[in-house]
Amino acid sequence: MKVNLLDLRAQYRLLRDEIRAAMDEVCDAQAFVLGPVVQKFESELAAYCGTKHAVGVSSGTDALLCSLMALGIGPGDEVICPAFTFFATAGVISRLGARPVFSDIDPDTFNIDPADAARRITRSTRAIIPVHLFGQMADMESINALAQRHGLFVIEDAAQAIGARRNGLRACSAGLCGCLSFYPTKNLGGFGDGGAICTSDDALAEKCRLLRVHGAPADDPYRHVMVGGMFRLDALQAAVLRVKLRHLDEWHEARRRHAAMYDRLLAGSRVRTPVIAPGNWSVYNQYVVRVPDRDRVRARLAEAGVGTAVYYPRPLHLQECYASLGYRQGDLPGCEQACREVLALPVYPELGEEQIRYVAQTLLRAVEST
Repeated sequence: MKVNLLDLRAQYRLLRDEIRAAMDEVCDAQAFVLGPVVQKFESELAAYCGTKHAVGVSSGTDALLCSLMALGIGPGDEVICPAFTFFATAGVISRLGARPVFSDIDPDTFNIDPADAARRITRSTRAIIPVHLFGQMADMESINALAQRHGLFVIEDAAQAIGARRNGLRACSAGLCGCLSFYPTKNLGGFGDGGAICTSDDALAEKCRLLRVHGAPADDPYRHVMVGGMFRLDALQAAVLRVKLRHLDEWHEARRRHAAMYDRLLAGSRVRTPVIAPGNWSVYNQYVVRVPDRDRVRARLAEAGVGTAVYYPRPLHLQECYASLGYRQGDLPGCEQACREVLALPVYPELGEEQIRYVAQTLLRAVEST
């Protein structure tokens, strides 16, 4: 049996007519950048995330970048983020001339460890970026308390966690702002790049709207009140995302059913299944296990036709581009161990029960043979 890590075609087949009709409306109107379709999507997205505003932008990376620009982060500033995350979380800090300060993770949830982050605060620290990795939210109560004590901004990197909840709050509504990615592989994925900044802060939302169009007001596009970028969301992406947003909760439920089935099938084995923290409701953007001799196990799964991925094989503090920061092997042991052990299994909504059983059985055989 062949089981892909992800099958975007299966989702598209179910929504093809809805999506084509929505895209045709944009083509007929010939309004391709921002405009009324984007505004409708922003309104629906804000309501979904529990925030007053959603500002559509060109990617999840640009959502983070634009947020930091709006907050005035720049040279001489430090921003704390986990070292176990996608590169964009730290890359945007560096692009503004600020310094990323890497923190270790909670070994159970893979999210930033607030206690370790607290030890890394200096007089130069301006913000913390907790990443809601693999679909569950970080410990926002501890992070917000820490930020309040030190006067720091909290920007949620929710690229993998739209719809996730913690103690009644949705991802993007627990910090000053939250940043989303609509890359095609995300739970809410477009037909290319796209992203959004969600916030209930009126002033921050307005700044982000200006920054996404080179700092120009909508009613005076050749007057630039600040230096921004070109971070606009395309209307075709918004049209596709509006269709998919209506189905998002049912997809989350399917992912959660699949995760529960994996939990049962893998229980009592050498496979360490995901740990969901109390109060958290995960949307399982990825179902990530820990296994011994990970690379050999992954090779065995590939031989049996099972697609997997490693998110992430190298922590950010040990990346070549950050050698000048002076981190060494062993500085962040939780991140480093995770990079050696993690393995993402197929969990997309359209998976069948037989496929899940096959993946679990194949994984157990592979682990037992190591």
